[in-house]
Amino acid sequence: MFPILLLAPLFFVFLRHRLSKSVHNLPPGPYPWPVIGNLPHIGTTAAHVATAKLAQIHGPLISMRLGSQLVIVASSPAAAKEILNTQDKILSGRSVPHVSYAKPSERNHVSIGWTYECTEQWRFLRTLCRNHIFASKVINDQARIREAKVHEMLKFLRSKEGTVVNIAQVVFACVFNTLGNLFFSKDFLSFDESTGEKQMIGIVRRIMELWSIPNISDLYPILGGLDLQGLHRKADECCEELCKTWESTIRKRREGTSDDVRKDKDFLDVLLDNRFSDDQINYLFLELVAAGTDTSTSTVEWAMAELLKNQETMKKVRDELDREIQTGVLIESQLSSLTYLDACVKETLRLHPPAPFLLPRRATEACKVMNYEIPKDTQVLVNVWAIGRDPNVWEDPLSFRAERFLNSNLDFKGNCFELLPFGGGRRLCAGLAMANRQVQLALASLIYHFEWFLPDGLLPHQLDMNEKFGVTMKKEKPLMVVLRSRN
Repeated sequence: MFPILLLAPLFFVFLRHRLSKSVHNLPPGPYPWPVIGNLPHIGTTAAHVATAKLAQIHGPLISMRLGSQLVIVASSPAAAKEILNTQDKILSGRSVPHVSYAKPSERNHVSIGWTYECTEQWRFLRTLCRNHIFASKVINDQARIREAKVHEMLKFLRSKEGTVVNIAQVVFACVFNTLGNLFFSKDFLSFDESTGEKQMIGIVRRIMELWSIPNISDLYPILGGLDLQGLHRKADECCEELCKTWESTIRKRREGTSDDVRKDKDFLDVLLDNRFSDDQINYLFLELVAAGTDTSTSTVEWAMAELLKNQETMKKVRDELDREIQTGVLIESQLSSLTYLDACVKETLRLHPPAPFLLPRRATEACKVMNYEIPKDTQVLVNVWAIGRDPNVWEDPLSFRAERFLNSNLDFKGNCFELLPFGGGRRLCAGLAMANRQVQLALASLIYHFEWFLPDGLLPHQLDMNEKFGVTMKKEKPLMVVLRSRN
């Protein structure tokens, strides 16, 4: 009975597709199948890899139909520039997946990343976050917090000398507690595995995984309200579980019963002063914490994996640290002198961008990109993973070569369209500068204070570097390492 009920809407989808197919001068792409569109062209291959291969056949801007949805994918710096710069205003809408907590309108307006359009409320939130979290002076003032949390991470790791460590779990706890102190003036996790950080990193990564699973509600929006796969329900349950981490802190602060010892205002105080409701605070923190922890953690993990595979590069990073850090204590203000470390982070972000497609954009009205028609409400993706591995842009693109960024003006602030791990235009990641500080400080400290080895006699060239596709691109197999303290 259930398949029969689907026939009417799917026939409508097919009919609409047939009627609209020849209306627009769309970018080239593989010919779509009836009803299911180009889903067979993606198959079981990760979407960023599949579309990169299709771009080699059809060109740097391709169109596809995934179910009933028209999707445009850009895979070159020139195409990315038109989307993120030339047509940024029109293409700054957001295509919000049905599984997201921000899909309902009552939640969407308190989102920074997923808000449907760049409204006045969105600008207010961005300004509030920029002034109190992401401004240059504020980031400099936060240095003592990041340094303290990294110091605690190092202390924990020294207690694990000679044992096998999951580096992502340790870095996750460090980043989570850093954000916990910036937002709430408190730690939420212990580095001791028995107290829950395994569970917490599991919740965050489960949310990212649920957001990435192909969802029939996105492929056929006419079925959106049914949640046939139960993905929205499962994701909401995970989000509620994560929000429980800080709910009592919000309640006590609002009631004036908090026992926090604070010298300065934190971001929770700012939101309470601006009369944010508990739900508004919960969803804003959910977004900031989930994005900030998972992306920074995965970047440090990928960087460590690449350096373990490339021992000569690891030695160059360590030599630079030993040369520049004379006191034996690494502080954030010294990062600016670590040019080779900075090049290694850029090279990591080139090969392993945290979000291979960024977040999906949406055309708020019809426009043209590279002389092709982009209809209103089309979903638009920028495959920054493909751009970072394009042999027409990068020499020997699959090799990890930090030297390519030495004496180079290329950066990832949104104006160099060859390197776009944080996006560009109006939707440029608001936390770019803070995330870069966090990643560099954590990575430099790990290399400066410890020698690192692969367990069980595993050789560097045997290290598994396969990816697990998602909103955040992680290593398929966690990086397990053994450490030894350096005196």
